[in-house]
Amino acid sequence: MVSQSSSEAYTNMGKTSDLTAVQKATIDTLHKEGKTQKVIAEEAGCSQSSVSKHINREAKGRKNCGQKKCTSDRDHRALVKIVKKNPFKNVGEIHKEWTAAGVSASRSTTKRCLKDMGFNCRIPRVKPLLTKKQREKRLTWAKEKKSWTAAEWSKVMVSDESKFCISFGNRGPRVWRKTGEAQDPRCLKSSVKFPPSVMVWGAMSSAGVGPLCFLRSRVNAAIYQQVLEHFMLPAADLLYGDGDFRFQQDLAPAHSAKSTRAWFTDHGISVLNWPANSPDLSPIENLWGIVKRKMQNARPKNAEELKAAIRATWALITPEQCQKLIDSMPRRINAVIEAKGAPTKY
Repeated sequence: MVSQSSSEAYTNMGKTSDLTAVQKATIDTLHKEGKTQKVIAEEAGCSQSSVSKHINREAKGRKNCGQKKCTSDRDHRALVKIVKKNPFKNVGEIHKEWTAAGVSASRSTTKRCLKDMGFNCRIPRVKPLLTKKQREKRLTWAKEKKSWTAAEWSKVMVSDESKFCISFGNRGPRVWRKTGEAQDPRCLKSSVKFPPSVMVWGAMSSAGVGPLCFLRSRVNAAIYQQVLEHFMLPAADLLYGDGDFRFQQDLAPAHSAKSTRAWFTDHGISVLNWPANSPDLSPIENLWGIVKRKMQNARPKNAEELKAAIRATWALITPEQCQKLIDSMPRRINAVIEAKGAPTKY
């Protein structure tokens, strides 16, 4: 039975505007729990009609609140055209061009409209543009490796070189793009050098990472073979012991030189065939990304401090992280097949 005090409360709470913040919160919570309006009214200390009105109002939302839009659909189409023409413009440049076309909008309105239309300001991916022939070769290679399991990929030692720059904060211009447009040629930028920097060679497998090699000069076939002798072989001993493995490398001139091929033959090492311009297929590319993200707050003052920071961060990489990246190879293969040889998100 409802008490007299409750009945008085119902009489005094006939409008949703009379509900207190606590009552509204109570109604919302109990409504989400599936309670009936009668039970909710008793718990909140208000009338059942007030509960009903509040619930209906929340469900419909306040459609007529807020400032009236100052831009039209035609203005929005003009904005999309500006961004599509040059996605590397910053908000100020886009706003200036948009208002020059006769649109009355503030800089914040321009940014909000871009967000509402699905555009996000992102750091552009750096990817080589593939020719038709290269895409065909990537597709053929992916189909050949489609049946490989994660266990088979665990027997591959993946290697690569990467450049580390002191100025980690200088990432260059950003790009406006929508979800799924990361690989669009319009949204890609070419590689840019930021001296001072160091070049590093490294290798990984599902068991972990091998020792790093800092390269002092441009890598030719002779220097690369020294790297293989003094760093790749120790890495193989560390990661595989006496077990068999295949070695992965990209198709850089020093890697594919006749003398380098002879070196692998002399040492009895099987080299995995690899498609050109395919960093998206190499899990060590993601590993370099992990290391660089971990070093974002590092502020080395010179090359030696930079090397020390890289070594320390590389040592923190766990076998579990490497195993996860190697296990992604079947998914990478399928992504290339689905993309018909085009670059993928990896």
